[in-house]
Amino acid sequence: MTQSIAKNIYTATATAHGGRAGHVESGDGHLKLDLSVPSEMGGDGGAGTNPEQLFAAGYAACFQGALGVVGRRNKVDTGESEVTAQVGLQKNGLSFALDVELHVKIPGVDRELAEKLVHEAHQTCPYSVATRGNVDVRLVVG
Repeated sequence: MTQSIAKNIYTATATAHGGRAGHVESGDGHLKLDLSVPSEMGGDGGAGTNPEQLFAAGYAACFQGALGVVGRRNKVDTGESEVTAQVGLQKNGLSFALDVELHVKIPGVDRELAEKLVHEAHQTCPYSVATRGNVDVRLVVG
């Protein structure tokens, strides 16, 4: 385990019960979700969410926040931007791996500048930093 020098400015806590077909709840009670295994993975495809959807939602929101930060640094309005994260689960030998594709739209910003902002956001976003070197993350600007 590595030791962190920086002090956390916020710590989120969530507890899962029952694995992929169970329930997850945040420590503050704001998040309370049932989980279901997708039919593509041999599950019932029930009404609950799954870890990949939760990761996709978190990554999309975090990346859009980072895009806002770099937009302000570059004096570009990214307020109408949209980030869609596609998170795939892959079989990798005896284990599993994630695959991510981020689709980013920044209305009113030309493609060259949009690509610059997206690449800067990818250097800033905590999810991007955490996955770097571990997860294939592709950036699609459109």
